[in-house]
Order: sequence, then structure tokens, then C-alpha cells
Amino acid sequence: MGEGLGGYKEYVAGMMAGLATVAVGHPFDTVKVKLQKHNTDVQGLRYKNGLHCASRILQTEGVKGLYSGATSSFLGMAFESSLMFGIYSQAKLFLRGTSPDDGPRPEIIVPSAVFGGAIISFVLCPTELVKCRMQIQGTDSLVPNIRRYNSPLDCAVQTIKKEGVTGIFRGGSATLLRECVGNAVFFTVYEYLRYHIHSKLEDSKLKGGYLVDMGIGVLTGGLGGIACWSAILPLDVAKTIIQTSPDKATERNPLKVLSLIHKRAGIKGCYAGLGPTIVRAFPANAAAIVAWEFSMKILGIKRD
Repeated sequence: MGEGLGGYKEYVAGMMAGLATVAVGHPFDTVKVKLQKHNTDVQGLRYKNGLHCASRILQTEGVKGLYSGATSSFLGMAFESSLMFGIYSQAKLFLRGTSPDDGPRPEIIVPSAVFGGAIISFVLCPTELVKCRMQIQGTDSLVPNIRRYNSPLDCAVQTIKKEGVTGIFRGGSATLLRECVGNAVFFTVYEYLRYHIHSKLEDSKLKGGYLVDMGIGVLTGGLGGIACWSAILPLDVAKTIIQTSPDKATERNPLKVLSLIHKRAGIKGCYAGLGPTIVRAFPANAAAIVAWEFSMKILGIKRD
């Protein structure tokens, strides 16, 4: 799939993918987090669906409300995507060694993606905790008035003061599981789709065209994103509950949290936020892949 170590260039391309992901996907993520927080508690459903939640945010907070927590998200995703795409690309090259690049191989793709996912989970956990705590704040009368933090930095500082340094890493095990499983699914779907589409276009005049490559990136990245989030959404729900609970002694085992959610809200509760998550998954991940592949071309990284 690719040749030669891109060195720092792989990480720069990954950073551009992260920025594109947040720019396109953050409003959908805000809706998802609010649904996960407020539609799984003991009081029952607060919002009818994702569209209802989004309209309430716009009515009470305006467009700015959809980008709550975006600062930490931009910083976190830029760094996280830089690491993820860079580590994934270089791990693949290491595992492949001198073997010919004759198509996607799961024994190379999956370990590379899992390794990258495990590394980035340690970066992602604190930034996602801050993002989620900022996102559940708001002025909507349908949900409790949670207004504790003035900014992402204030949130991080208050969390460390009240819960210690370990508090900022609350939800670490859920984040680790989500990232390992999610990235394995995403890159497997992406690599196989990309390989087979390019194979079909091998003798076509369309091969190598900028618009064609962008279209392939949109399709493969978008479908990879949908597959990924369909697989890991329950783990993401558990992570949100763990990270936004005001109780320091809250259960932190994601599987036990999911069991409690299932008892309280059924399977629907375990998939809270499914609508905005799937709607977000295609454009956000499509943007990430297009930005990544385009950045690699500009930076001169060869990718067959």
C-alpha cells in the first residue's frame, strides 16, 4: 500500500486528517454526547432523537453550542491523528518487512491499527474527558443545568484539583478498548475497499485522476467510519458515562457500566447517539482520509 518511511511527514499528514475530522464532525459529536449523557440516566429520555437534540442546542445556545469543547477536540485530534496515522503507517512497513506489497493483509493491518490505537488512547483519554464535560454543559431546560466550567483549561484544572492527576485519565480502559477495536475495524475496511477499487481501475483512464482519488477517499473513509462506529458505539457510550459522572467513585469498568445501562435503558441505551454518530461517521472520516491522502501527495510520500 505504501513504500518508504515518510518520517515526520506521515505525522504531519495525520495531523491534517485530525483537523479535518473535527471541523466536519464536531457538531454531530456534541449531539451524540448529549444523547449519551441525558438519554441513559435514571430520569429516562430527555431528547426524542438526534434532530430534536440538535434543534434544542441551536435554540438555546446557537451554532456556538454545537462546537462546545471544540478547542480541546482540535488539539487532541490533531495530536491523536498525527500519532495514529504515523504509527499505523510505519508499523505496517515494519511488519511487512521485505515482503512484496501484493495487497492488504489482515495479519499486518490489524496489529498495526491496534498498536496505534493503544498508544493514542493515552493521549485521547484526557482530551476527550474535557471535551465531553464541556459538551454536556448547556442552558436547555430539558436537561439539568450543568455549568461548571468556563473553558477547557478550567475544566482540566478543576478535574485535577478535585480528582487528582488520575482523574483526568478517568475512562482510560474504555478509551483503550474503543480505540483498539475501532481502528482495527476502520483500517481493515478502508484498506480492503481502497485496494479493490484501485484494482478495478487499474487499466482505466480514470486511474490517478485527482477527483477520482478524492472520490475513492470519500467512499473508503466514509464506509470505514460507519463500520468502525457501528462496532464501537456501546464502548463509547460507556466512556461518556464514566467520564461525565460527577461521582468520583463511579464504576469505571466499561463492561459493567454497559450492563447497568442495559438494565436501565435496554439495548437502545447502549446505542444512545446512534443517529448522529452514523450521520457524522461518513463525512468526518471521509474528510480525514481525503486530507491524509492529499497531504501525503503534497509531502511527496509515495502510496501505491
